[in-house]
Amino acid sequence: MVINWNTTEDDEPPPPTRVRAAEYVRMSTEHQQYSTDNQAAAIRSYAEANGYEIVRTYEDDGKSGLYLSGRSGLKLLLADIEAGNTDFDALLVYDVSRLGRFQDPDEAATHELRIRTAGIQVEYCAEQFRNDGSISSTIIKTVKRTMAAEYSRELSVKVFAGQANLIRRGYRQGGNAGYGLRRLLIDQNGEAKGELGHGEHKSIATDRVVLVPGPADEIAVVREVYRQFTEEGIVERDIANRLNSRGLVTDLGRPWTRGTVHQLLINEKYVGDNVWARTSFKLKQEHVQNAEDEWVRAEGAFPAIVDRDVYTRARSIIEARSERLSNEAMLELLTSVYKARGMLTGLIIDEAEDVPSSSAYRTRFGSLLRAYELVGFAPDRDYRYLGSGLIGYSQKMTVAASATAEKKTVGQRS
Repeated sequence: MVINWNTTEDDEPPPPTRVRAAEYVRMSTEHQQYSTDNQAAAIRSYAEANGYEIVRTYEDDGKSGLYLSGRSGLKLLLADIEAGNTDFDALLVYDVSRLGRFQDPDEAATHELRIRTAGIQVEYCAEQFRNDGSISSTIIKTVKRTMAAEYSRELSVKVFAGQANLIRRGYRQGGNAGYGLRRLLIDQNGEAKGELGHGEHKSIATDRVVLVPGPADEIAVVREVYRQFTEEGIVERDIANRLNSRGLVTDLGRPWTRGTVHQLLINEKYVGDNVWARTSFKLKQEHVQNAEDEWVRAEGAFPAIVDRDVYTRARSIIEARSERLSNEAMLELLTSVYKARGMLTGLIIDEAEDVPSSSAYRTRFGSLLRAYELVGFAPDRDYRYLGSGLIGYSQKMTVAASATAEKKTVGQRS
C-alpha cells in the first residue's frame, strides 16, 4: 500500500468534464408563450443537471416551424454541421416541435438524422423520454412529430375561420387602404382611435381596422375617374395622363399609370364591399388562387364612395373588351407581353396597352397561373402571388421591395 502524504482531507477529486453542447431555440408566430428566453432557461437547467456545457446558441425568433426556408438559425446550424464547423458534441432542443412542425414528419426526422450522422447527439430537454435511439423513443418522436403537424393544420383552419368571420363583420385584414380611402383603428367597443398611416399596424389584439372615406379631394378624383371611364369613354392610359398633368399622385406617392387607374376601376372596396381570400397561403406551402365562390365577401361593409351602378358599368366595359376575343387571340396578346417584359404579373398585364385585363384572363382561363402556363411562363412562388390578381397587391410588393422607411407601430391612443 502506497500512502500519498501530500494530500489533505480538504482535497476533492476534479469535477467531471462536461460535454460541450449547442442549443437551438425557436419561437413560432403562433406559440408566443414558448419564448426563446424561456426555452433557453429550461435548456440550461437541463444542461446543468445532465453534464452539458452550452458553448453555442442557434436561434430563430418569431419563425414558423412549418418549413426550413426563413429559419436562418436552423439553416446555419445545418451548414456548420455539414462543413464540420462545430466545437460541440450535442445539440439541446426544448422539445420535438421546436425543431419543426413540418407537414411531413419525415422531414423533421431527416434534419435530426443529418445532425446525428455528424456525431452530434440530439437531446429534447422538456420531453419525458431520452432520445437514445431505442424503439420506444423512435415511436414517441414519430407520434409527436405527427401531432405537431396536425396541430398546425388544425390551427390553420381555425385562423382562417377567425379571419373570415372578421371580414364578414366588416373589418379590414391587411393591405393598403387605397386612393380615396383610409384605414381607421377602432377599439373593441367600436370607438375610433385614429387613422393608420402607411406602414403602421395595430398593436393591441382586440383592436380592429375598418376602411373609411378619405379626404374630399381624393374622393372627387375617384368619382371623376369613374365618370370619365363610363360616360366619356376615356381609356385608363389617357386618364392617367390627365391625372399626372395635374400633378396628382397615387396613394403610394407615385405617378398614375394605366395599371393603377385600372385597379382603381375594378376594386370592390370603392362600393363598400369587403372581399378577402382571393388567394390562400395555408400552412405556408403554396399560394393558391381560389374560385370566386370561395372568396369571403361582405357587401356594404364600408361607406361607399362610388355608386354601385357606376361600378358595375365600369366592370362591364372592362369585361366586354375580351368578350370579342377568342382564347387564342387573348393568349397571343399575353405572349407578346411576356416576350416584351420577360415575366408576367397582374400589374404588368394591366399596364399593357390593347391587352385584356388580368381579371379578364383570370375569368377566361380560371386563374392567371393557368394563363401563364399556356404561354410558357412558369413563375416562382413570389411571382405567383404577385400575379394573383389581388387588387393593389402588386403595388404593395413593389413598394415593400424598394422602401427603406422604418415601420411604425401604432399603440393605444387616448
